[in-house]
Amino acid sequence: MDAENLHYFEKAPIAKAVAHFAVPMMLGTSMSVIYSILNAYFLGTLGNTAMLTALALTLPLFAVIMALGNLIGMGSGTFISRLLGEKRYEDLKHVSSFAFYSSLVLGLIVMAIGLPLIDPIVHSLGATPESFGFTKDYVTIMLIGSPFVILFFTLENIVRSEGAAITSMIGMILSVVVNIILDAIVIFIFHWGIIGVASATVISNLVASVFYAFHMGYKSQFLTVSVKWFKASKEIMSNVFKIGVPVFIMSIFLGAMSLILNHFLVEYGNQAIAGYGISSRLLQFPEFILMGLCEGVVPLIAFSFTANKLRMKHTIGFTIKAILALAVVFGVVVYLISDHLIGLFTNDPQLIEMGSYILHVTFLSLFITGMTSLFVGIFQATAQGKAAFVMSVIQGITLIPVLYIANRLNGFHGVVWSLVIADVVAFLVGAIMLYILRNKLQPDLENLVH
Repeated sequence: MDAENLHYFEKAPIAKAVAHFAVPMMLGTSMSVIYSILNAYFLGTLGNTAMLTALALTLPLFAVIMALGNLIGMGSGTFISRLLGEKRYEDLKHVSSFAFYSSLVLGLIVMAIGLPLIDPIVHSLGATPESFGFTKDYVTIMLIGSPFVILFFTLENIVRSEGAAITSMIGMILSVVVNIILDAIVIFIFHWGIIGVASATVISNLVASVFYAFHMGYKSQFLTVSVKWFKASKEIMSNVFKIGVPVFIMSIFLGAMSLILNHFLVEYGNQAIAGYGISSRLLQFPEFILMGLCEGVVPLIAFSFTANKLRMKHTIGFTIKAILALAVVFGVVVYLISDHLIGLFTNDPQLIEMGSYILHVTFLSLFITGMTSLFVGIFQATAQGKAAFVMSVIQGITLIPVLYIANRLNGFHGVVWSLVIADVVAFLVGAIMLYILRNKLQPDLENLVH
């Protein structure tokens, strides 16, 4: 970490500091949305529905592998930012080395457990006889490459945690660009199909991981990938896992929620599922923007929590205003042109009407979901492990009974509105916990005086 990054942590105006940390993250998450669309587009040019089905079916597996990377990365990253605030520079090397090697070991464990169970895993993903072979090919490659995929998501968090937000963004964009280029090569030149797409994903994560490792080894003042600094002390492991485990659980719950919601929508026909699928893709873009904002400011909040709580308070206040402004802008755009947005995906009038309705309803909670992401970020940054754990499960636990009751009372409309209700409950729980923890997060009296 150089003097410029330290300046953004300690002295830069709040708006500039938030922009420095959040904008690169917002751009990086936006690129990942664009990549997911292009990935399906390239495979779609082959005209093989079974391949596209395999790509969709393997999303939960990729989500689990990504969640394992975030388990180590978010846990280690927030700890690193707090250590920076305390100026415990030598401990940073121990934590970063622990994160690097534990990610690789975790990936090897996934591979060792997953490969012998490959057929049961493919069946559990819901593969049909037509898509079984393609799904198995994709899963095999992803399991073999899991150490590199987990490492990528870990290091992205680690690099960002020391204030190198631009470097973090470059690595994310590098991964996306390499992936897109390789997709085109393996599909159009080598004709490798689904195996090529899976290989491209693994290789692009490996390339970005090497980029991050080079930064940590040669550019960063405090981070390291040297094994001689590896240390798995009780302090390191407790600080990493009390934040990392809730992050992992939240990722698993989000994937499960999507599967459960589809189960309820099935009884209202293919158009209901298609309408939700289209609207959720459109909602993904602003959600990822807000998620990038909230995840981007986590290192700044974590640093300020140990170094200057008054600055942390101002950072949170500015971020809330930014969430509100973005939610209003996106909301106005959606309500003005929702029919046209759905029309980009279909020309079926009934599907456009249904998709537009779902879009209108789900967009109502955009500000609330943004605030909920900020609550989660605050709890992670300030090492409130119990609060982070509650936030990781509350939305999933709420959605299941709400879905059941709303479906019985109001059918399709109830299913759609249940998403908003679950978001509101999660928001209220987060707000209450933040209020309860307010004394821990308040600026010291000395800071207020000075």
